[in-house]
Amino acid sequence: MQFTAKTLADYLHGDIVGDENTVARTVARIEQGVPGAVCFLANPKYEAFLYTTRASIVLVNRSFEIRQPVSCTLIRVDNAYESVAALLELYNAMKSHHRKGRSWRARVSWRAKLGKAVWVGAGSYIARGARIGNNTKIFPQVYIGENVSIGNDCLIYPGVKIYHGCKIGNRCTIHANAVIGSDGFGFAPTADGSYRKIPQIGHVILEDDVEIGANAAIDRATIDATIVRRGVKIDNLVQIAHNVEVGEDTVIAALSGVAGSTKIGRQCMFGGQVGVAGHITVADGTRAGAQTGISATVKEPNQLLSGSPAINYYDYFKAFAIFRRLPQLKKQVEQMRTETEQRQNRDGTETEQRRNRDNRR
Repeated sequence: MQFTAKTLADYLHGDIVGDENTVARTVARIEQGVPGAVCFLANPKYEAFLYTTRASIVLVNRSFEIRQPVSCTLIRVDNAYESVAALLELYNAMKSHHRKGRSWRARVSWRAKLGKAVWVGAGSYIARGARIGNNTKIFPQVYIGENVSIGNDCLIYPGVKIYHGCKIGNRCTIHANAVIGSDGFGFAPTADGSYRKIPQIGHVILEDDVEIGANAAIDRATIDATIVRRGVKIDNLVQIAHNVEVGEDTVIAALSGVAGSTKIGRQCMFGGQVGVAGHITVADGTRAGAQTGISATVKEPNQLLSGSPAINYYDYFKAFAIFRRLPQLKKQVEQMRTETEQRQNRDGTETEQRRNRDNRR
C-alpha cells in the first residue's frame, strides 16, 4: 500500500507544504517516524519531534506555526487528530479484509443465506436461517446462531458468539470473544430459598455503525429487545444487561456495566468502571467519570458526574478535597476538645477555690 502527498491531501481536504509527489507506505507515531511513513502532530508537547523526524509526510493543523526548518512534507488540515482517524480508516481499508469465500473447515447451513463477497474463516459455524450481508468478514471460530441477521460490511472477529435471533446492522465491528444475546440475568426467588430461572425469550439489536469491544457481553431481553442504537462504541469487558437501551453515539469505556431495563440517552460518555443501576433513565449527553456509580435517574441532560452515588463533578471534587483533609480535621477537633476540657477543668478548679475562700470568710 502506498499513496502520495497529493492523494492524501485530496482525501483529507488539506494543503501541501513541500513535495506533492512524496510517497508514504505506512503510518507511524511522530516520535518513531521513518522514511516512507506518514505521521501527525496534534499535541504541542510533541512539536520537537517534527524537526527531527525522518517521516516522509506529517499532518499538522492549519493554525500550526513552524518554528524551525523541517525536512518532511507537511499537509495542513482543519483538525490533525480527526484527519489521522480518517487516514487510518483508509489505511485499514486498503491493506486488509479483501478475502472472500469460505474455508473448507467452516460449517455453513444450507438454509443460511450469504451475500456477495462474504468471507467465513476456518472453524466458524453459521446456523440455519442466518442471513449475512454483502462484504461481511467472519473470522475463524465464530458462532452465529439460528435466524441471526448481520448486515453489510461488518467485521466479526475470532471467537465471537452471536446467539439465535439477534440482529446486527451494517458496518458493525464485533471484537474477539464478545457474546451477543446471552441470557439476561433473570431468576425468581422461590419459597424454599432457591431461584427459578425466568426464560429470556427476547433478542438483541445492534443498529448500524456499532462497535463492540473484546470480551463484552450484551444480554438478550427477557421479552422484546435489548437495543444498542446507531453509532454506539462499547469498549472491552463491558456488560449490557437485558432490556437495556443505549442511545445513539454513546461511548462506554472498559469494565463498565449497565443493569437491566435501564435507558441510556444519546451521546453519553462513560469512563472506565462506571456502574449504572437498573430500571432508571440517564439523560442525553450525560458524562460520567471513571468509577462513577449512577444509582438514580439522571433527568437533566449534559451533566458531568462523578462519585458513587453520582453527583455533579465539581461538587464531588469539592467534597473530595474536604474528605482528604478529614484526618487533619479530626486531629484538630480532638485537640480543640482536649483544650476545651482542660480549660473547663481549670475554670472549675478556680470556681471551687473561690467558693472555698468565700465560705471561710
